[in-house]
Amino acid sequence: MSAIPWVGQDIVESKNITEHISTLMYTSSILPTIGNVSVHALKKGNKNIRLNKEEYLSIPSTFIYFLVGLIDGDGYIQISRTTKGFIVIKLIISVHLEDISSLEYIQSVLKLGKITLNKDHKSPSCKLIINKTDLQEVLFPLFLYHNVFFLTNTRRDQFDLAMFIMKEDIKIYDKLPVKQEITTLFILPETASDYVNLPFFKNWIVGFTNSEGSFFVKKKNDGCFQLKQRTHVLLFEAFKLIFNTNRKIDNENNLYNQFSVSSKSDVQTVINFFSFSGLHPLIGRKLIEYLTWVEKVKALGYCDYDNETKKNNSTKTKKATKNNTIIHSQLSNNLKPGGQPPLYFYNLS
Repeated sequence: MSAIPWVGQDIVESKNITEHISTLMYTSSILPTIGNVSVHALKKGNKNIRLNKEEYLSIPSTFIYFLVGLIDGDGYIQISRTTKGFIVIKLIISVHLEDISSLEYIQSVLKLGKITLNKDHKSPSCKLIINKTDLQEVLFPLFLYHNVFFLTNTRRDQFDLAMFIMKEDIKIYDKLPVKQEITTLFILPETASDYVNLPFFKNWIVGFTNSEGSFFVKKKNDGCFQLKQRTHVLLFEAFKLIFNTNRKIDNENNLYNQFSVSSKSDVQTVINFFSFSGLHPLIGRKLIEYLTWVEKVKALGYCDYDNETKKNNSTKTKKATKNNTIIHSQLSNNLKPGGQPPLYFYNLS
C-alpha cells in the first residue's frame, strides 16, 4: 500500500515549475503526499498513511515561514546511508539543551518529530528529528502549499536532493544522482529587492534571527543587532533594505557575511520590526536575549519603546491576531502543572 506520486514528468520539465506547484497545491483540499510512502516505514512506526490532512492546513502561514528561516539557520536535511546501503532521510533542528522549549513549541504546532537529548557536559544539546515519512506526508507538502522555500544554498541543495529521491523513489544510496541531474524546484530572486518582495521574507528573517542573530550591548554602551551566515551577498543586501540602513555588509575571508547595526535610528527600526510588525515572534532563549536587550537600550536612551507600543497597538499589529492566537494556544497546551510557561510567545498589545 503506497501513496500516489504527486508530481508527473510534465511538471518537472516545465520552465514554470513553481507556478505549476502552487496551482496544484492550492487547488487541492488536502496535502498531496510526495512520492511513495514505504510500507516498511509504516510498519516500523505503527502508523497508517494519513488520509485526512486538513488539520495541518490550519497551521498559520507565519509559523511555516518562521520555521523555514529557522531551519535555514539551525537545521539541516540529513541524507545518509544505512549499513545495508539504503537511504535514510531526516530533517533535524539542533539547539542548545537550555533552548529545548523552542523545539517543544515547534513539535507542538506540527505534531511531528521526536526530541532527543545529548547531555554532554561540554556541549549539551537537543534535536528535533522529523523522519522521511512525515516529511513526505506533511512538512514538505506544507512548504509547497505555502509557496515558501529555503534561501541558503546548503539547505536548498539538501531539499532539492531529498525531493528528487522521494519523487523518483530511489532507495539505494549508491544510486544517488549527480547534482546536475537534480531539478531545482524554486529559483532564487535575482535582486535584493526581489528578496524583500517575497511574501514570506519578513517572517523568514525572524526565524533566521532565532538561529543566526544576536542582540547585545558593546563595551561602549552601543546597542547592536547582528546577523551572520555563509556568504550570500544578495540576501544580506536585502537585510539592509528591510532594516532601512546603508551600513556596509562585512565579508570575512569570502566565507561569511555579517549584517550589523548599532545607531539609535537603526536600533529603533530593529525594535519596530521584531515587536510591532505583526510577525511571528522570536522564541526560546533568543526571545529572552531580545527582551533583555530592549530593556538595556531603553535604559541607554536608544529608543522610545513605550511610545511605539502605544502607536502600534493598532491595525498593523492586529493583522496577526488570528495567527498569534493559534500560536499562543500552543503555550497553554504545553504548560506543565505547577511549572512556568515555556518562552514561545510574547504579546506586546
